[in-house]
Amino acid sequence: MAEAKRLKEDMERKQNWKRWGPYLSERQWGTVREDYSEDGSCWSYLSHDDSRARAYRWGEDGLLGYCDRQCRLCFSVALWNGKDPILKERLFGLTGPEGNHGEDVKENYYYLDSTPTHSYMKALYKYPQNEYPYGKIVEENRNRGLDVLEYELEDTGVFDSNKYWDVTAEYAKNAPQDILCKITVSNRGKETATVHVLPTLWYRNTWIWGCTHEGCTMKPSIKGLTSNKVRCKHESLETMIWEVEELTSNAADSQLLFTENETNMVKLFDQEHYTNYTKDAFHRFVVNGDHSAVDPKKRGTKVAAHYVLTIPAGGSVILKSRLYDESLSISDAFGPCFNDTFKLRKIESNQFYGEIFPHVKNEHLNIVKQAYGGLLWSKQFYHYIVEDWLRGDKEQVSPPKARLCGRNHEWKHLFNRDVVSMPDKWEYPWYASWDLAFHMIPMCKVDAEFAKNQLLLFLREWYMSPSGQIPAYEFAFDDVNPPVHAWSVYRVYKLTAPKGQRDQLFLKRCFQKLILNFTWWVNRKDPGGKNIFSGGFLGLDNIGVFDRSKPLPTGGHLEQADGTAWMAFFCVVMLDIALELSLHDPSYEDMASKFFEHFVMIVDAMNSAGNGEGLWDEKDGFYYDVLRFDDHAQPLRVRSMVGLIPLYACLVLDHENFFNLPGFKKRTDWFLKNRKDLESRITFMQEGDQCKSHQGRILLAIPTKDQLCSLLKYLLDENEFLSPYGIRSLSKVHKDEPFVMWVGGSEHRVDYVPGESNTYLFGGNSNWRGPIWLCVNYLIIEALERYDYFYGDSLKIECPTGSGNKMRLKDVAKEISRRLVLLFEPDPVTGKRPCHGNNDQYAKDEFWKDLILFYEYFHADSGRGCGASHQTGWTAVIVNCIERISTG
Repeated sequence: MAEAKRLKEDMERKQNWKRWGPYLSERQWGTVREDYSEDGSCWSYLSHDDSRARAYRWGEDGLLGYCDRQCRLCFSVALWNGKDPILKERLFGLTGPEGNHGEDVKENYYYLDSTPTHSYMKALYKYPQNEYPYGKIVEENRNRGLDVLEYELEDTGVFDSNKYWDVTAEYAKNAPQDILCKITVSNRGKETATVHVLPTLWYRNTWIWGCTHEGCTMKPSIKGLTSNKVRCKHESLETMIWEVEELTSNAADSQLLFTENETNMVKLFDQEHYTNYTKDAFHRFVVNGDHSAVDPKKRGTKVAAHYVLTIPAGGSVILKSRLYDESLSISDAFGPCFNDTFKLRKIESNQFYGEIFPHVKNEHLNIVKQAYGGLLWSKQFYHYIVEDWLRGDKEQVSPPKARLCGRNHEWKHLFNRDVVSMPDKWEYPWYASWDLAFHMIPMCKVDAEFAKNQLLLFLREWYMSPSGQIPAYEFAFDDVNPPVHAWSVYRVYKLTAPKGQRDQLFLKRCFQKLILNFTWWVNRKDPGGKNIFSGGFLGLDNIGVFDRSKPLPTGGHLEQADGTAWMAFFCVVMLDIALELSLHDPSYEDMASKFFEHFVMIVDAMNSAGNGEGLWDEKDGFYYDVLRFDDHAQPLRVRSMVGLIPLYACLVLDHENFFNLPGFKKRTDWFLKNRKDLESRITFMQEGDQCKSHQGRILLAIPTKDQLCSLLKYLLDENEFLSPYGIRSLSKVHKDEPFVMWVGGSEHRVDYVPGESNTYLFGGNSNWRGPIWLCVNYLIIEALERYDYFYGDSLKIECPTGSGNKMRLKDVAKEISRRLVLLFEPDPVTGKRPCHGNNDQYAKDEFWKDLILFYEYFHADSGRGCGASHQTGWTAVIVNCIERISTG
């Protein structure tokens, strides 16, 4: 398989196939990295309007583009329909304060394909032929409240009568340093129309800031060689040639335009600048007709080929370009080899995914390929050196002194300059560590080395804090995300090779650093030393009654069922890793015993309901957060994902391995003999205990069998958690019975909100009070499979609750997977995919119906996508669900 061969060559460093890829961000403006304001208002400091004229400090952005892995030389597409007030060089969207549900991209674009080495990539952007309604989108969303849907680009009518351009960017690598590009511009309207298209190449500005870590001291250069060819020189890159095809028909004014990637100081700051050729030159040239904006000497650090295309209704034009190492001496850049390479790479991409997913039917394979397309396109060069950002650059105006004790000031060690898997390159153009752990589950099926290296990266000393904390995300590295990194490490370890061939070195390297992270959790998030943890909001945003990352308005302290369960889950995964390593190195047995004992203590603390100190509620048969005061405790009886997370912490030990570890066996035997007092609260079941079908296996879990059945009854009740499209994050029972609590005359409540948030808690752009989230659903699926591995036929549960239909837990896991997959399947009658809501265009229009968006989360009753529309991060685990229902 050709792509597998390329992956092997890249891993062995024989060929640098991954040097160039879709690593260009879709939004650099409005990010924390670019914010040098006094009050930390990143959304307004560098706006979308300013971005076309202002050189970025820490990265670049563009439309459907690519760059090298250090984002030195970048390529993207710019467009102008002759009516817009600006050149379309980057995606537009609402900032956090502008959107009625927070930040939101207002563009229609789709990732259609990518191989893991990016030997072939394809993406689509839909560009209106009439004026883009920038002002209308801002104004309408500003006037909408939380209880109203967001106003999308489709709602404005700009796609009516198909008056838009389909702009498809395709890339194929002929060699690691030879990237071919085809931009296909298709007129979907009923009339002939004209569009300006500018394939653009430029260097990221590293020379103006006085940087010392960029590996170069000289300003790079782009110089024209002929009417369609330029030479690009950079101190730390090979000399590259960029060549564009000259059109012989259907184009006017086709020419190369040159400028510098420099801030327009006159426009933005009313200050003189040393050059008239600035970053916004192509906007000024095309939109304003200012021909003095570009350098007539045909040199600079930014170049574009300007095509003016007049295309008949239904017609298309293909624009070809090629970026290659000068040493390759390519004589006929657009000869037969150009098209042959594209044809071959597309075939190889189909073969690659076909071999990995041989049992997946075509309709599901379309979902799989687009899910991977988004996952792979969302790899981004991420650059953030906190100490430099806090202090400022020596050749620039110093930042406000307040930032030295403000956001991220305790993370001075953090030095990020890597390609990282992002949740979404527009709404989340920065990593989120617990998101990334889920990204690597589907990623490891197509690129094991990248998945392992990403997980290792976040444990390296220039990411992880000296205290052992893993950075959360750039808005607040100190925030606490669920500790799922260890789980991802171990799953990637097991998924990427058969038993006996697995990467022990990878597992050992991760394990050592994960111990530091575990210790940080124990020291920082168990304030009472009682093995009951309070991790804050834990990435679940508004799921709680209060903002769990702030002091409680009630006084006292909050003991979290999810925080404690996450730690038990962390503990049991670390135990499993230690046992795996112990089979090859007995020195790890001591660590296995340590995590076993810690797990026992956490589970005992969670289940100690009899003395009023646990988190299990006997009355309801559910786990709840508890408000703890000096003289009493109050459970917060909200049935939410918080109370289901304890399901995750279960481990099945095979007796064969258990007896091969005498030290660990001795410790557990002692426990079974001497801690009879814990039997009612700890699930540690062996052969002969309660069931006889587990074939000598041993189960460690938080819930006892009775507690498990109680939780599953809620989980699989369609009037509680079970939706037609997966598991809700909040029980539907709260639709008619909201949880209400009064504190100091103020009402605190939790309602069932199946779609977008109805509160501004955490910005209002995320909701855990009802919708379906793929990440936590996936962990439930895996947990049910582990329970089934132990209980087998001896435990069957009604699914749905009350239906009389009894299922084994592995079949329940498959049923939840099936429901999740329904989110993306077209209805056989209407053609509508639930993820697209009631949008008829996606159901009926030939140019839309095969396109799929992978949202951040989904409406619990209708399946409509909510939140970030391109979060092919953790939503990409849908491919693992598809595999489950496809392989029987």
